[in-house]
Amino acid sequence: MSRYLQKKFALTEQGGKDLTRAIFCCALTNIGLMLPISLLFLFLKSMLGPLVGEEASSLGMAGYLGASFFLLALIFLFEYLQYNATFMDSYKESANMRIGLAERLRQLPLAFFGQRDLADLTTTIMADSAFVEKAFSHFISELIGALLSTALIAAWLLSMDWRMGLAVLWVLPVSFLLAVATRPLINRMERGQKGKKLAASDGIQECIETIQDIKANNQRESYLANLYQKLINVEAVSIRLELTNGTCVVSAQMILRIGMATTVLAGASLLSAGSLDFMTFLAYMLAATRLYDPLSTCLQNLSAVYSTLLVVERMKNIREQPVQKGQEEASYDGYDIVFDHVGFSYKEGEQVLKDVSFTARQGQVTALVGPSGGGKSTSAKLAARFWDISRGIITIGGTDVSTIDPETLLEKFSIVFQDVVLFNNTVMENIRLGRKGASDAAVMEAAKAARCEEFIEKLPHGYQTMIGENGSCLSGGERQRLSIARALLKDAPIILMDEATASLDVENETLVQEAISTLIKDKTVLIIAHRMRTVAGADKIVVLKDGIVAEQGTPQELMSREDSIYRHMAQLQRQSLSWTL
Repeated sequence: MSRYLQKKFALTEQGGKDLTRAIFCCALTNIGLMLPISLLFLFLKSMLGPLVGEEASSLGMAGYLGASFFLLALIFLFEYLQYNATFMDSYKESANMRIGLAERLRQLPLAFFGQRDLADLTTTIMADSAFVEKAFSHFISELIGALLSTALIAAWLLSMDWRMGLAVLWVLPVSFLLAVATRPLINRMERGQKGKKLAASDGIQECIETIQDIKANNQRESYLANLYQKLINVEAVSIRLELTNGTCVVSAQMILRIGMATTVLAGASLLSAGSLDFMTFLAYMLAATRLYDPLSTCLQNLSAVYSTLLVVERMKNIREQPVQKGQEEASYDGYDIVFDHVGFSYKEGEQVLKDVSFTARQGQVTALVGPSGGGKSTSAKLAARFWDISRGIITIGGTDVSTIDPETLLEKFSIVFQDVVLFNNTVMENIRLGRKGASDAAVMEAAKAARCEEFIEKLPHGYQTMIGENGSCLSGGERQRLSIARALLKDAPIILMDEATASLDVENETLVQEAISTLIKDKTVLIIAHRMRTVAGADKIVVLKDGIVAEQGTPQELMSREDSIYRHMAQLQRQSLSWTL
């Protein structure tokens, strides 16, 4: 059973065992709550037995009191076991589930994140995990536990008198069949609700991220009107879902309550016919009053379990995504990066790289240039195995990167992209991210090399200044220089820079390039840039256009060719310098 539950609800092995234990504890509690009904029956039998010609119970008042206290203690024990099994273990499993999801996401290729909505992933990790936690502690264990205990009680009722048993129990399958029959409709509506919620979440996130542009273009009213409509759509679909769900559940609960009427009618009929004694009739009446209560709650829980299965389906989708694997130890014969007839596409049928071959040699600066969309950034990211190529081979030091574990491979890379990512921490810790455990002196040396000292000294607390979310307290150029300092601190044998100096002014760009030039000895440097002056000092230029290598060579060689794309780009940029307003 635990293995089935583990697979059904995407649990850990221990989580499957804990949920099984919780189910049995819930069943025990439900059975335990039937015991006072039995005691009440014995008490009524002692009081009414002589009146209907039956033998009275010999427990006596002291015996009933003692039995009552014993049953209270027993119910308390069952409730205690149920609480620990359902709540405490659920919290542990919820923590394991979140950690498992985060670990799985860490192992997935970046292609996965490019194809998935980030708001959807955030919802899965946060809201969905919280919902599943509630489902394990409130819905699933109580539902299955109630069904299990009801099955045992039903067998007992049928064994005593099958006629009265049927009168009490016939409503159970009818009620649950009604609830089960509405599952496809509820699932369809919940998927629609999920889509509306994601659209609203995306709209809110987009509004926060682009508020500056929205205000600058005087689009606040139109954008908020669109966002408001998305929220209204969420409200509308939620109301329809709750109304449909509530109608189905209440209808099933009403049918369940009809069982009390059929119990009275069947019992009265059999009693008048002389085929049923009064105390047996009374026993079934008492059993029915207790039997329907947990089942009524079950019908509510059943709808919640349907929702849980949809949530678990999304979690399974993440857990079943193929991860990038490889050797955790790799040997390299130098650090030359070789692209050999590489092809790649983000989406099937949309080829980004068609046939790319070039070599970025150790100890040299190789610059990737060319028109936008030519595959420059893609090539750099493929070298670090952010994605896996469709065909061809990429090697580093003669070793195929697809055979190396991504985290092992990235130990050899220092990366600076145009889109800088900083954390709401101190300047010191943001740079130290490049090399865990680096001394303060090493951090400061890297900052100095990246020309960060000038603005760090002006900050209120220097290196200990908190820089806000993604470096919101800094300018674009300052943020870029911090990311360069981080990469320099890592001091990896391969350096990737994608428009690394795009946010710097001419003076700081020159200073940073000088700093980089002193640190590339014996390193493989791959630079992507649109400004030709940035790569004029490179050892090799590779021009990418339409997914192929259009030309490659030294800057001098390419400038000497009349039909060179690189020469044409350099000339256009020189002409642009003379433009005036």
